[in-house]
Amino acid sequence: MQRRIERYLDQGYGESFLRDPQVATMIQTDLLSYDEKTLKLSAWVVMPNHIHLLLTRFEDHTLAGVMQSLKSLSSRKANKILKRSGPFWMADYFDRYIRDGKHFAKTIHYIENNPVKARLCVRPEDWQFSSARYRGR
Repeated sequence: MQRRIERYLDQGYGESFLRDPQVATMIQTDLLSYDEKTLKLSAWVVMPNHIHLLLTRFEDHTLAGVMQSLKSLSSRKANKILKRSGPFWMADYFDRYIRDGKHFAKTIHYIENNPVKARLCVRPEDWQFSSARYRGR
């Protein structure tokens, strides 16, 4: 089921509010503002209709709390930018435990390669809204 959803997202199905550069920039800026405060952000990509994150939450924060905070803040800002109201994010999110260093590296590659796989750019570091761009510098 999850792989099917990921295929649909990569093909551009659903609302693509994040295609708006102003919204994508805001999402990326907000993600970076959380780094080292409530979480350690290791990789991210803002796609036209979804995001991927590799994060480690700080011990005194729950994943549910971090996600609720990120989604709440960004949805209010995005709706204001887009002059719309209503739900912005899906109600839930998918999470996984990272088992070891190899899985960690593979996950970073998957996240940062997502725009290439979706044919939005040629190289991961070409995508403006991704940790790959920062990593490539």
